[in-house]
Amino acid sequence: MNPEKKIEEVGRVMQEVTGDNKAYMNAFMGLMQNTMGPGVLTVKQKELIALALSIAARCEWCISYHVKAAKDAGATKKELMETGYVTVLMYGSQAMMELNNLLDAIEKFYKK
Repeated sequence: MNPEKKIEEVGRVMQEVTGDNKAYMNAFMGLMQNTMGPGVLTVKQKELIALALSIAARCEWCISYHVKAAKDAGATKKELMETGYVTVLMYGSQAMMELNNLLDAIEKFYKK
């Protein structure tokens, strides 16, 4: 998996949908901004939850997107990995294999 390419692909789809149905994309983006903005939970906490769900859903695009967003919100590599471990606990061995995608994204966005 190439995490940067996956994020580019997310942008491509969003751009295409915006061109096809701007009202739909505006509604989606409004929901996303209102949901993922600061509230009772911090943005970092919300991104870690979104990452766990992304791993459970086996969505490479979502994993890449939410690792980058969690990093931007201040998450550490250790917090990302612990999020992965909790997902494996709750979702099983299938989630364990998705940690490969988590590791790819961490390696890309947390360059040494």
